[in-house]
Amino acid sequence: MLGFKLDVPKREEITLRPIYLDVQATAPMDPRVLDAMLPYYTDQYGNPHSRTHAYGWEAEAAVEKARKHVADLIGAEDKDMIFTSGATESNNMIIKGVARFHKEKKNHIITTQTEHKCVLDSCRKLQEEGFEVTYLPVKQNGLVDLAELAQAIRPTTSLVSIMAVNNETGVIQPLKEIGELVKQHRGVYFHSDCAQAVGKIPIDVNEAKLDFVSISGHKIYGPKGVGAAYVRRRPRVRLEPILSGGGQERGLRSGTLPAPLIVGLGEACRLAQREMAADHSRVSALSQRLIDGITSRVTHIVRNGDPAGYPGCVNLSFSYVEGESLLMALKDVALSSGSACTSASLEPSYVLRALGAAEDMAHSSLRFGIGRFTTEAEIDFVIDRIVGVVTKLRDMSPLWEMVQEGIDLETIDWSQH
Repeated sequence: MLGFKLDVPKREEITLRPIYLDVQATAPMDPRVLDAMLPYYTDQYGNPHSRTHAYGWEAEAAVEKARKHVADLIGAEDKDMIFTSGATESNNMIIKGVARFHKEKKNHIITTQTEHKCVLDSCRKLQEEGFEVTYLPVKQNGLVDLAELAQAIRPTTSLVSIMAVNNETGVIQPLKEIGELVKQHRGVYFHSDCAQAVGKIPIDVNEAKLDFVSISGHKIYGPKGVGAAYVRRRPRVRLEPILSGGGQERGLRSGTLPAPLIVGLGEACRLAQREMAADHSRVSALSQRLIDGITSRVTHIVRNGDPAGYPGCVNLSFSYVEGESLLMALKDVALSSGSACTSASLEPSYVLRALGAAEDMAHSSLRFGIGRFTTEAEIDFVIDRIVGVVTKLRDMSPLWEMVQEGIDLETIDWSQH
C-alpha cells in the first residue's frame, strides 16, 4: 500500500476536459521537464547557496547547468543570466531598476502602447515618481514605426522597452533594427520582454544589441513561478535592485534560488533550442489549417496583427458576433478574448484598440494559441465548433440580417433609433 489514498479520476471525466488552445496564457509542462525536476524535490533538495556540504554543491551545480541552457538559447554568457520568479518580476526589476539608478541625469523612458500590462504598469508607477514616459503608438499591423521611435529618443532617455512577440496578436517587432537605432544614442539601454518569443523564434542578444531581456518559464513548457532576466555584463549595464537581502544573483535579486524550478526552466530552454525549428514548422502548418478551415466556411472575419507574426498566436475578429457570447458558447474549447492577465475585465482589448480596431471588432476577437502538443484532430474539431457557433449567433443577430439584405450599417444614424 502507498500509505495514502490515490484519487485517480475516471477515464470518462478526463475526456470531458476542453481542448486547450490558450498557450499564450500558459503552456502545459513538457513531461521531460518534470522528469528533470523531480530529483531536486526528493533526494537532491539542498540549498544551492550552502557551500559547506554535498547537498549544496549538487544543487549549485544543477543551477549553473540550467543557467547555461537559458543563456545558450538567447546567445548570452552564463553569468549574464539572473533567475527571477517570472517575466513580470524581470520586467519590473529591469524597468524600475534602470530608471531609478539613472534618475539623477535621465528621467525619460520609451515603450509602446501594446506592451504587456506589467510593463505598462511599471511605467505608470515611474510616472507617479516623476519620470516621463513616451507610449509609442503602433501601425495598423501592430509594428512600431522606427521613424517615430527615432524622434522620441531624447538626451534624457535612459531606456527603450519594446516586446519581441505580442501576447495577444503574435506580432513580431524588428528587434535588430530597433537595437541598431537605439545604439546610435550613447547611454540609452534597450530592453525587450521576450516571454512570448524565447524558444519560439531565434533571439540573439548580441545581434539585436539588447541590454536586457525578460524570460518566463511557463510560456516555454517549463514550470510556473520561475523566469530569468538577461542583464548584460560587457559593457556593464547598471540597475537598482528591487529586493534586498543576501545578495544572490550578482546582488540584483536576493533570495534562495528554487533549484527544482530553475532545473525545469533550464531543461525547457535546452529542449526549446533543440526542437525550435521542428516546433515552428509544425505549429505553422496547424495555424494555416485553422485559418483556412475557418475562413473558407465563414465570411466577415478579420485577422488582427501582422500576418507575418508568430504563427502559434492567431487573433481573429468575427463581425456581428459578441465575443463574450462566442466564448460562452465554446465551452469545449479553452480560448481567450485577449490577455489572460486582463481577461477578467470586459473592456475591449487595449492591444487591438491600439491597432486601430473598431470597438465592436475588438469585442468580437478570439485568440487561438497553438503549441507543441496541439494535434490536427483538435484543430479540425475547433474549426467545426467555431463555424457552427458563429453561424448560429449570426442567425440570431438583427445586424447580420441587415448586412445580408445589403444595408450598409455605416450609413445608419443610430441616434435616431
